[in-house]
Amino acid sequence: MRIVDFINAGGSITWILVAMNIVGLSLILWRFFILKDFKKRIDSEARLLTNDLHQQLTTKNLMSHLDLVKDSISSRVHELEVGMTSIKVIATTAPLLGLLGTVVGIYEAFQVISAKGLTDPGQFASGISYALITTIVGLIVAIPHYIAHNYLSGELDTLEIKMEKHITPMLKGE
Repeated sequence: MRIVDFINAGGSITWILVAMNIVGLSLILWRFFILKDFKKRIDSEARLLTNDLHQQLTTKNLMSHLDLVKDSISSRVHELEVGMTSIKVIATTAPLLGLLGTVVGIYEAFQVISAKGLTDPGQFASGISYALITTIVGLIVAIPHYIAHNYLSGELDTLEIKMEKHITPMLKGE
């Protein structure tokens, strides 16, 4: 069976899942490249942020300005999080759409049984096939998005910690 035939057998829900997968994988690749680029520039980014912070801080106790430092770092990391919510939405809605397809397929199978009995098992089987295909595609879409979201979230947390470790000594003049 060709992949297009497989997708067509899953109906419109499967096509929605395929579209979600294309959008999500594009976002994931974009985020990977953005984070990879940021990791290469982390020293210069930390210096830029430090210079901005020096302009905002007075010569008072730097420890009292720790909140300002953390807010600045959080703000910069938040800029790197663009698209993460969409990846998470795809990871959480894809299995739900697959489940919806499962319910619709089983419903169609029972409609065939109630209308025609079990005289034509092929029509009954097409509803079950629809149910299974949408479940499979929903999981195929959800699993990599879920993994990528968790990985990228962990990388962003790590970058936030690295930025703090870079900036704090620079502010203290070390």
